[in-house]
Amino acid sequence: MISFAEIGVNPEIVKSLVELGFETPTPVQEKVIPLLLKEQGDWISLAQTGTGKTAAFGVPLAQRIDTGSRETQALVLCPTRELCIQVAGDISAYGKHIPNLRTLAVYGGARIDQQISTLRQGVHIIVATPGRLNDLLRRRAADISSLATVVLDEADEMLNMGFHKEISAILAETPKTRTTLLFSATMSREVKSIANKYMTSPQEIIIGRLNSGADNVRHLYYMVRAHDRFQALKRIVDLSPEIYGIIFCRTRQETQEVADKLGRDGYQAEALHGDLSQVQRDSVMGKFRRKNIQLLVATDVAARGVDVNDLSHVINYNLPDDLASYTHRSGRTGRAGKTGISISIIHQREGWRIKTIEKNLKKTFGRCQVPSGSEICNSRIMQQINTMLAEEVDTERIEPLMPALREKLAGLDRDELIRRFVAMESGRLLEYYRNAPDLNVQAAGNDRGRKNERDAGRRADRSRADFTRFHVNVGKNDGIAPERLIGIINQGSRHANIAIGKIELMRNFCFIEADSRFSDTVLHAFSHLMINGKKVSIEIAAGRQKEFPGRRSNAWKSGGNRSDRSAAGGRRRKVIRTAS
Repeated sequence: MISFAEIGVNPEIVKSLVELGFETPTPVQEKVIPLLLKEQGDWISLAQTGTGKTAAFGVPLAQRIDTGSRETQALVLCPTRELCIQVAGDISAYGKHIPNLRTLAVYGGARIDQQISTLRQGVHIIVATPGRLNDLLRRRAADISSLATVVLDEADEMLNMGFHKEISAILAETPKTRTTLLFSATMSREVKSIANKYMTSPQEIIIGRLNSGADNVRHLYYMVRAHDRFQALKRIVDLSPEIYGIIFCRTRQETQEVADKLGRDGYQAEALHGDLSQVQRDSVMGKFRRKNIQLLVATDVAARGVDVNDLSHVINYNLPDDLASYTHRSGRTGRAGKTGISISIIHQREGWRIKTIEKNLKKTFGRCQVPSGSEICNSRIMQQINTMLAEEVDTERIEPLMPALREKLAGLDRDELIRRFVAMESGRLLEYYRNAPDLNVQAAGNDRGRKNERDAGRRADRSRADFTRFHVNVGKNDGIAPERLIGIINQGSRHANIAIGKIELMRNFCFIEADSRFSDTVLHAFSHLMINGKKVSIEIAAGRQKEFPGRRSNAWKSGGNRSDRSAAGGRRRKVIRTAS
């Protein structure tokens, strides 16, 4: 195995890495560190989270700083406050034995006057969120005109969060002679756009496969009726009492509702979403990192700053709206060489989405049966017995109690003693799951008779309905299919029988007709959605606009299409592929 010293890391930083528990470089560190130390051009590194990318750029940044100068020499942009704080702390730790190395985390939610004061004293490395740094630049409180290196960490996440304008404004303030390194888990159109505009002939380092999930994550799914989703979630958790994971929900409201219901039912769970204050978010994350809570129920945006290496599970309470989000979610587990499980709870009409994810990720998803009440009880009881058998017995301290215990239990035979032990340890669970129903269902369409009845009913509804026509700013180029539009309405509205009329798909937008009685419901269903990094907007179409026939697509695409290739401007890059 190659060592950090062999790839050019100096003794001071090697000493820090040893103290931090680093032994040998990961594949991404082995490739990136020597390149950055030599300052050889711009690079795009495509790697999943948990591959050691922070050290890959943080170590060479710390090593190349001229601490004799007060100028800011390196900038790292991160999508969230939490990641910003973590990266700044990691770089400071790598440079612990480098005298006078100054690193500053710059982010919203903290006092800007204190950040300005520190910047005026001179900072070598700024680690920042785009919004706060852009604010500081407008105030002329930060000077990035002499930067040698810019790092865009989790670039796809920053663009998905809508920071494209801020990133462009920041990069416009940096010198053209800078070295730029872009890290991303996926290669979306937006990432390509940034690379083409602000990087010079960038070369690529691909760790693993492009736009793929982590290799040490098992992908599973459970199919239930939509209204049984929460009960299925509880059974999945009950089957794995040692679970330590994140449950992803679509909206802030749903996130809080799921966390509250789990808490009321006795589970160690709390919510993380944008409606919480920064103090509340810090408190929740502190408890989660200390494992005072087992389950973090979160939105995609709120979870982007969560960096925990030993998560056992990621649970998709709802599937995300794009492939990149699924890749990021599942990449939260199976990190740092460990294995993990990514679970999706889907309803009967989402089987096609699982197949599309499988195709794009080149992964096989296992379909699991939601465990029955008896299966959960049997599993939990056996786990408790195994725990009891593994317990070390202090015979010397217990022996004096044995005569009294034998006398007390003399009237119980072995089987009765076992029954009482089980009742004491698992009585509540046994009672809860008494006569528990089967939550498993077949995929939609397997029951042809019922399907025909439903279709006939919907046709009747459509014949009676007065339709409103909606314009939505996503289309075929965004991976939209009619099934997906209908699914968004059904999931967001919780009305299973809203009549849907004509759906017209164009390249970059679409029209959809729905029962006018539910216009507000449809508008709400599409609010706060992001699809492939694009903020979805919906409005009632003005008048009866000219119709353009559009062929309907049946695939949930990852964004790799012709428009992507044209956006790349035909520029070729040198690509280094490394086995994960």
